[in-house]
Amino acid sequence: MIKIIDKRLRATLFRTRLTDAMRLRHSNQSSLARAIGVDRSTISQLLKAPSARLPNAQVVGACAAALGVSADWLLGLTDRPETAADMLASTASLTEAPRALVDEQIFQWHKEAAGYKIRHVPAALPDMLKTRAMLEWEYTPHLGRSTDQAIGASEDRMAWMRAARSDYEIALPLHELDSFARAEGYYSGLPADLRRAQLDRLIDVTTQLYPRLRLSLFDARRVYSAPITIFGPLLAVLYIGRNYMVFRDTERVQALTLHFDGLIREAETTARALPDHLRRLRAALETGPEL
Repeated sequence: MIKIIDKRLRATLFRTRLTDAMRLRHSNQSSLARAIGVDRSTISQLLKAPSARLPNAQVVGACAAALGVSADWLLGLTDRPETAADMLASTASLTEAPRALVDEQIFQWHKEAAGYKIRHVPAALPDMLKTRAMLEWEYTPHLGRSTDQAIGASEDRMAWMRAARSDYEIALPLHELDSFARAEGYYSGLPADLRRAQLDRLIDVTTQLYPRLRLSLFDARRVYSAPITIFGPLLAVLYIGRNYMVFRDTERVQALTLHFDGLIREAETTARALPDHLRRLRAALETGPEL
C-alpha cells in the first residue's frame, strides 16, 4: 500500500533527496543541468523553490538517471535509492563454481552464516561426510597430484564448520544413496570396500551428531529439488553447474527455505530413521548386489 504524503512534504522530501544525491555523486547545479539538458536556473529552482509543486516526470527521471538513483526514491515512494537494475544485481548474482574439492567461496559463505541453521540439498553425497578414500576416488581424476593437499585443506575447513555451532539439515534424494550402494550411475566402478567404509562413516556421523546434523531422504519421483544450500536467513545458493546462482533478498531466501522444508516433510526416510536405513544398505553389500 502506497503511503499518502502531503504534497508540500513530498516536495520538501524531493528537494532534500535531490540535494543528498548530488552531494554523494559530487555533482553540482551546473553539472546536473548539463547532464539532463536544462538551464542551471531550472536546477536552482528545484532545489530552492518553497512551493509544493514538483517537476514534471521527464525532469525527475532525467535527474534520477544522471545521479544513479531511482525516481521513486526522489519522489518519496520508496526508501531505497537504488534503481531496479541495481537492486536486482545486489539480490541475485552468478558466482563461478569450480570443479574442485576446496571451494573458497563456499567456505566464505559458511563463515558468514556461522551460528545459523544451514539447509543443504547436495548434488551428490555431501563432501563433508565422505571418507578420505571416497574423496580420493572421486577427485583424483580432476585434481591429479594436488588431491592430497586439497583433501587436507577440506578436512580442516570441515572441522571449522562443525565447530561453528551451525545446525546442518541435509535432504538427499533416496535414489542417490541407493545408486551409491549399488555402484551405479555416477558411482559406477566404485569398489565395494570403499562403499562399505563410506556407509560405516555415514552411520557413525549421523548417529553421533544427531540432532545437530540431520540427513533425510526424499523420493525424487514425488518431489524434486535442484542442488541448493540455504545459509540461515542470509542467502540461498542454487548450484547450476559451472556457476552458483546466489540470492540475498529476504523474499527469495524465504521461498527457497519453504521449498526445503517441504522436502523434509515429504521425506521417505527421516533423519531419525536414517541410521537403520544405512545399516540395511551396509548388510546388503555382504549378501550380494541386490539391495
